[in-house]
Amino acid sequence: MTNKIALVTCYFQPNYGSQLQAFATQKFFDDIHVPNETIMIDGLKGEINKAKYKYFLSKIFDANTIKDKWATVKKVIAKKSNHTYALHLMERYNMFDTFAQHEFHLSKRYASFAELSKAAHDYLMFVVGSDQLWLPSNIAANYYTLNFVPREVPKMALATSFGISQLPSAQAKLAKEFLPRIDYCSVREISGQKLIKNLIGKDVPVVCDPTILFTAEEWGEGISKERFIKEKYLLCYFLGNNPIQREFVKKVKALTGYKIVQLQHCDEFIASDENFPDEAPYNVGPKEFIRLIRDAEYVFTDSFHCTVFSMLHAKKFFTFRRYNNDSIVSTNGRIYSLLSLVGEENRLLKGNEEPKDMLAMDIDYKKVHEKLAELRQFTKNFVFDALEKSGIKYDRD
Repeated sequence: MTNKIALVTCYFQPNYGSQLQAFATQKFFDDIHVPNETIMIDGLKGEINKAKYKYFLSKIFDANTIKDKWATVKKVIAKKSNHTYALHLMERYNMFDTFAQHEFHLSKRYASFAELSKAAHDYLMFVVGSDQLWLPSNIAANYYTLNFVPREVPKMALATSFGISQLPSAQAKLAKEFLPRIDYCSVREISGQKLIKNLIGKDVPVVCDPTILFTAEEWGEGISKERFIKEKYLLCYFLGNNPIQREFVKKVKALTGYKIVQLQHCDEFIASDENFPDEAPYNVGPKEFIRLIRDAEYVFTDSFHCTVFSMLHAKKFFTFRRYNNDSIVSTNGRIYSLLSLVGEENRLLKGNEEPKDMLAMDIDYKKVHEKLAELRQFTKNFVFDALEKSGIKYDRD
């Protein structure tokens, strides 16, 4: 028996939100003195990827899936045809790898699901979350479902997200099987709460993303106070390819005189972005990501986690829709849910608004931070209750 809980997260993904929420989950359990380790995925990737490939092959003629995966194809093509871009991406990926290697307590390497399942009894509990770990492809891969964990070992889903508001029929059937096995289930979005209610008739709480469990000051611990960029700037972190949003930022630049700093090509290669910013740094890992948000004059994004850190740091931010509302692959729901919870729905823009009017709109950060504090405490209480019922000791203070 390891006397530890096991964390099942996407700590390995070269994505700011994925790594920061995985780190926040670990940090929370560290802070309440619950020994933990994150399951190392290296030996499991073969089985996971095989299941994912099978899922995507079944969707090969689905227009929405093709459109969604085309971004990945474009990125691969760009890396092969553009040597400078490939070097830039390598620089960014090295930052993610360094963060993962230095910041996570990783388990031993498990060579298969069978080996991990056999070792599951050595852990006090398995915790899965947060992020979009219950997307259809992830359900098909059967890792974040915790189906490999024996029934008698306690299981918790902490702010886990489906990413979408409706599951395909095959994944809905699988969800009806794995969800009842999770002893303490919580979700990150209202849409996920409704989905589980419809699937298995169970009411589950909506809790906060793990990144919200800490204040800006707490996130600042261990992060350099030095400005990453000396001049005043507008920070852009767009995952989608929506030109109207870039045009909005250009208008704000004309009004303010601040330079545009962009984290480019994070989810796909967008050729038109090559000439958009004044500066495009690539030596940016998760810690530098927080610094860039912290020191920006304004933040423009279509990202959930960039919105979260903008709120935590009381920034003037504007969040845009990445997808059309009628898109079946849309993950806008997590942003709608977050802005609704803090009463700032008016920060969600289409891009055709008048920038001057938008800049004049204030954010009541006293109210926003009070709402976040309430959600933070509610989430902590959910975890404390699950630990107590499972007989796991922790320190509230």
